Amino acid sequence: MADEPAAPSLAEAVEDSPPPVVRGPAWLFCPGDRPERYAKAAAVADMVVLDLEDAVGPGAKDGARSAVVAGLDALDPAGVLVRINAPGTPWHDDDLAALAARPDVPVMLPMTARAADVVALAPRPVVALCETAAGVLAAPEIAAAPNCVGIMWGSEDLRADLGGRSARTEAGGYRPALAEARTRILYAARAAGVMPVDTVLVDIADLERLRTDTADAVADGYAAKACIHPSQVAVVREAFRPTPTEVADARAVLAAADRHTAGVFALDGRMVDAPVLAHAREVLRQASHAPGS
Repeated sequence: MADEPAAPSLAEAVEDSPPPVVRGPAWLFCPGDRPERYAKAAAVADMVVLDLEDAVGPGAKDGARSAVVAGLDALDPAGVLVRINAPGTPWHDDDLAALAARPDVPVMLPMTARAADVVALAPRPVVALCETAAGVLAAPEIAAAPNCVGIMWGSEDLRADLGGRSARTEAGGYRPALAEARTRILYAARAAGVMPVDTVLVDIADLERLRTDTADAVADGYAAKACIHPSQVAVVREAFRPTPTEVADARAVLAAADRHTAGVFALDGRMVDAPVLAHAREVLRQASHAPGS
């Protein structure tokens, strides 16, 4: 009788994730009608979002659309996506028609309210932007759409849709209604295995609030945060960058796992199992993708 195959080590039991269609941690919106800014935005951010929606007025939509299509060839395809106009607007179909020759380019779909809105764009990769009550409540189904690669929430539009007067408490954090939406989007994304993207901060000058918001996003499990100005990118990247202590600990965990043949083991009085090892791998992945690594 042949010998039983050796049980895989704990390190072998946790597979590395495949390269994502969209990457993080810093996303930067760039107006579609400002093609002279495309390269600059792409140079500082992990993902540049060429915006055909809010950043472009109705009279400039056609010109912006042409500029975006022409500009895609000069940008790294792994680091760009296009925010098209929402379904039901006069510009949605024209945006899709203009991008038809580039089915590889992911799009961000604003005002996503149902999974069918995402599926309608298949097989094109879609980042669903949930910024209404309907979108937040439908987030699990939206994130599970086969061509959904990420899901983001939009605080400003959501506040308006809810009829709220303020998104923030006096202490600066999100009010409960917004905080719940942020949590729901995170759960939906992680359950579906797609990238969760945290909302923008519209107060460009308040880098301390941005630092706090991003630290909260990192601690909770968000994989990226969107920015509306280049000055915000460095703050977001720094918040996502693992500390030297975290990196050293992750390396120690993985090294110890290689020395154990199977099962759970203890390291410095701490139990190490598959979730701990997966976290260590994620820390090193983030560290390796950090600028200057």
